[in-house]
Amino acid sequence: MTPPEGIKKREQLIRDGYCVLDNILTEDFLEELRGESDRLLDAVEHPPKWQYQGSDLHIHGKDNSIIQKLIDWQPTRDAMHTLGLTDFKSHGGFILLSKPANGPPLYWHQDWMNWNDPISLAPWPQVLFFSYYMVDTTLENGCFRIIPGTHKKRIPLHDQVEIAHQETAYFADVNDPVMFGDHPGTIDVPAEAGSLVIGEGRVLHAARANKSNNRRTLLLGWYARPNTTPDYWREEVPEPIVKRPKNKVYEGTRVPGKYLI
Repeated sequence: MTPPEGIKKREQLIRDGYCVLDNILTEDFLEELRGESDRLLDAVEHPPKWQYQGSDLHIHGKDNSIIQKLIDWQPTRDAMHTLGLTDFKSHGGFILLSKPANGPPLYWHQDWMNWNDPISLAPWPQVLFFSYYMVDTTLENGCFRIIPGTHKKRIPLHDQVEIAHQETAYFADVNDPVMFGDHPGTIDVPAEAGSLVIGEGRVLHAARANKSNNRRTLLLGWYARPNTTPDYWREEVPEPIVKRPKNKVYEGTRVPGKYLI
C-alpha cells in the first residue's frame, strides 16, 4: 500500500467509520489461525446468549502465542504506519467470533462506552476494532454490515436499539425490524479470507445470517489511542474537546448522549 493509498483509507475510516485492508494475512499464518480457532471453538460449549454473536471467546496474547503473533503481526503494523495510525495500541487480546452454520444474524449496535466524555465528539477515530476474517465472507454466510457515518451523526436507530451485549440484546426477537432489519444507508461489506476490516467503535454495525453449511469465523481485536489530537489532524478540533480536563474520568455508558449530534 502506497502512502497516498494509506491516506485514502484513513479518510474513508474518518468519513464512513470503516475501511478494508486486503491480503493482510499470509496463507500460512491464516491456516495457523484457522486451526487454532477451530481447536478453541470445539473445546467449549456455546451458551444461549451467544446465539447472535455465534461465539464470544476472549483470548489474551499472554496466554496464547498464536494470538500474540497476531497482535505483533508486522504487515498490520506496516499498514497502520502507512495510514498514520501508529498511536493505536492493542488491548492485549482478540475475541473469537464464529457464526455457526445456519446461524442467525447479529443485531444492530455500536460499541462506544464513553458517551459521557467530550472525546465522543472526536472527528478522528479513538477506538477501533480489527476484524480478521478466517474465510471468505459474503452475503450468504454472514458478512459485516454498517451504516456509514453513524459514528458522528445520530439517526433514529441510535435511540431504538437495545444496549449491546446485555440480556435484552442477547435474547432479542430475531424478527424485530429495529434490531435486525434493513435500515436506510446500510451497506454490506464482504471480505476475503485474510483481509482486515477496521471499524469505528462508535459506528452502528451488524452482520448478516450465516445461511451456509459451514462456520464463518473471524478474530476481533480492540485498539485505542490517547485522548489527544492526532498528529495528522489539520482541521478544527471541537471546542468541548479543547476544554476537556486532561485527567478527568467520566462515568462510562453505552447510551449516546449530547455528544452524538
